[in-house]
Amino acid sequence: MRYISTRGGAAPVTFEDVLLAGLAPDGGLYVPEAWPRFTADEIAGFASQPYAAVAARVLKAFAGDTLSAEACESLCREAYATFDHPAATPLVELDANRWMLELFRGPTLAFKDVAMQLLARLYDRILAQRGETLTIVAATSGDTGGAAVEAFRGSRHVRLVILFPDGRISDVQRRFMTTPADANIACLSVAGDFDDCQAIVKGLFRDDDFREAVRLSGVNSINWARIAAQSVYYFTAAAALGAPQRPVRFVVPTGNFGDAFAGHVAAQMGLPMEQIVVATNSNDILARALRDGRYARGEAVATQSPAMDIQIASNFERLVFEALGRDAPTTAAAFEQFAKTGAVTLPDAARRYMADRFRGEAVSEAETTATIAKVWQSSDRLIDPHTAVGVAASWRLPDAGAPIVTLSTASPAKFPETAPADAPPEAARHRRAEALAGLPERMTRVPADADVVKAFIREFARA
Repeated sequence: MRYISTRGGAAPVTFEDVLLAGLAPDGGLYVPEAWPRFTADEIAGFASQPYAAVAARVLKAFAGDTLSAEACESLCREAYATFDHPAATPLVELDANRWMLELFRGPTLAFKDVAMQLLARLYDRILAQRGETLTIVAATSGDTGGAAVEAFRGSRHVRLVILFPDGRISDVQRRFMTTPADANIACLSVAGDFDDCQAIVKGLFRDDDFREAVRLSGVNSINWARIAAQSVYYFTAAAALGAPQRPVRFVVPTGNFGDAFAGHVAAQMGLPMEQIVVATNSNDILARALRDGRYARGEAVATQSPAMDIQIASNFERLVFEALGRDAPTTAAAFEQFAKTGAVTLPDAARRYMADRFRGEAVSEAETTATIAKVWQSSDRLIDPHTAVGVAASWRLPDAGAPIVTLSTASPAKFPETAPADAPPEAARHRRAEALAGLPERMTRVPADADVVKAFIREFARA
């Protein structure tokens, strides 16, 4: 299995290289040179297998010769033993033919654990074999940081630096990052929004001297292994609902497009899928791009669903590459233009390709609040605001026969302030979140300045 860059300026590499590099050296994102495929019988068989077993099958398909089948099985068993439900990502029924996929059963109560628990084990295994140490730098709009800290804390092979936007994530999200005292962890609170954090991280990867000096790697959703790991729950959910004989519609609350692109990956691997609905909050760059074909950056607005407060969706480049028929030069030109002007218009052929699988829906703050209240009143089930964005979008879809599955990306315990007034306090509590309250926090406040961040990371790597 070989991987190529969406921008065409990097030589094909192995899964191991992709894992450790994160971003391609030409600024592009890695994708498989060819898509692995599962047969209809293999997909149907996933319904009777444990989650870790399906994950191992998917991981092996992308890892190629880098990992044996036995290694994949062992890594996946260890990763998903950290989840508090035997199904790892259980389905719950919201209404007739409408389901919710709970992706928050991992140690930091968010869907990022699904990939990060596996990613950390992959890094430790490969780096131990190579006798190497890396510095991982990641930007987070809330949940990636906590999941990465929990997964990599105490690692002998990884130094981890997390950048998050100061004051733009929930208190619980912040504490999952800042309360661990492990020496290999550092958290930077950046005076800016998530797009500022992400721009700094991308700039670090483009600085070849810095990248080599600190042995830089990344675990944001730009890292292909994250996308591969997230594609697994599309297979398990769809198989449980009758796939491949019965196509499924998925609704994905997303900001950086990684979770939605993982669904596209599952479809490319053979999973019949009727539609993927991309649900955004007021930061609707993706909904607008899918609707009118113009990918145009606006100003990030702070909302009650902060992990989606994004105006530059990194993984959208992967979809554009596919929609352009894997035309790397055209993809590179489009995103170079976007970087300079903040906007790019997609060709008609690319728009049609996207419309065949994706639909965009933007959900207002008022609708998000109303959805949380309505779900609570109808089912005594509390949902977080990101899930509410997805559920609100799902209610706009007609019941056309195919099951509708909304991805529930975080526990309501991470956003207790959004619970309806008539919900009892215990509905928004979780022992893992409550255990963080009152613990000392470790973080360094910095300006949105790449040079300041570089200086901190250099010193941290030396120490």
